[in-house]
Amino acid sequence: MATISQKILTRASGSARIVEPGEIVEACVDYAMSHDGTSVLAIKAFEEMGSERVWNPERVVIPFDHIVPANNEIAASLQKEVRSWAREQKIANFFDCGSGVCHQVFPEHGFALPGLLVVGADSHSCTYGAFGAFGTGVGATDMAEIYSSGRLWFRVPETMALKIAGIPKPFVSAKDIALMVIGKVGADGATYKAVEYIGPVVDEMSISGRMTLCNLGVEMGAKAAIVQPDAKTDAWLVGRARQDYRPIYSDPDSYDHEHEYDITDLEPQIAAPFRVDNVKPVSDLEGLEIDQVFIGTCTNGRLEDLEIAAEIMKGRQVKVRTLVIPASREVLLGALQQGIIETMVRAGAMIAPPGCGPCLGAHMGVLGEGEVCLSTSNRNFPGRMGKGGKVYLASPATAAFGAIKGYITRPEKLAAD
Repeated sequence: MATISQKILTRASGSARIVEPGEIVEACVDYAMSHDGTSVLAIKAFEEMGSERVWNPERVVIPFDHIVPANNEIAASLQKEVRSWAREQKIANFFDCGSGVCHQVFPEHGFALPGLLVVGADSHSCTYGAFGAFGTGVGATDMAEIYSSGRLWFRVPETMALKIAGIPKPFVSAKDIALMVIGKVGADGATYKAVEYIGPVVDEMSISGRMTLCNLGVEMGAKAAIVQPDAKTDAWLVGRARQDYRPIYSDPDSYDHEHEYDITDLEPQIAAPFRVDNVKPVSDLEGLEIDQVFIGTCTNGRLEDLEIAAEIMKGRQVKVRTLVIPASREVLLGALQQGIIETMVRAGAMIAPPGCGPCLGAHMGVLGEGEVCLSTSNRNFPGRMGKGGKVYLASPATAAFGAIKGYITRPEKLAAD
């Protein structure tokens, strides 16, 4: 018996037998991703290694998302260098500024597929597990090795199954479930494990919701976070998939650890500064004044997220500066076509081009000293969105309600007003 992770790493390493947790394998990567931030370092390491050509220019994906558009001459010059290298290497899958966040662009263009080993030079590459892939993040020097040979060493992880059951209350979303789990497991509770989300709540969840679950896997230390593929996965990939794929499933009773959570009584959750596992029910923080709301990122910048936020903002005015950044050009176009962007702009929100925005504290919405932001992003470490700011992580619904009130509030309470 074996898990999805074991089966994928067995196939990728060419092993004649199922590889076991703890084994070190050399595996062939199906697709490799690096963005404008990490490509610079990966290219430098690639050249220092004496490598001249990437192993397969069709299998390297480079989206620009972290600082778009460039915020100063240094960023612009570095991006120019990466563009030049991508042309020289004939990288077929280069996505320039405005395409969107790497973890949204990568699946939208059909690289995250069931059964594949996909690696990104970014820690939130575990997002790709929402499609039944083994998606994981590596450092820039490891990515240079993948550029060069298409292979890398991996330790086969143990698998922790997280079963989510119960009936969610109104406004309780995948983000709330993920934060609840991180609060229970801890920031290092799944270190180098593959987390597999299972259970009826996950089965009913949209692809967007599953991406949110898997995106946050690394915040509890997971090497990968996975949802088993199903008919929803296949439907989402129609017209997107870059190649044929074969879904892989974990065998019954193959997990190393299992935990079950009933979310019937769960209320919306918030991760308070300065740890993602510092999770509290929103009612514990009700009334906390905020200076900014940020809705977007690879965690919650998808069309479904913007739709929820727009419905809450409709006919109301935001009380604090509110920044909305669609996760990709595809999401932006969908939001424009559905009138979501108009609703948000009429409510007083600002719309920025697809990308990471202030999530990493680079530009477009960083915080001033002592300011508080209610954000749909995935990290709230000190200095994450500005040296002196404080970031509270929440769902799009909780963030939108906060925007129109000016303070943290329970969504169900405001809905009844």
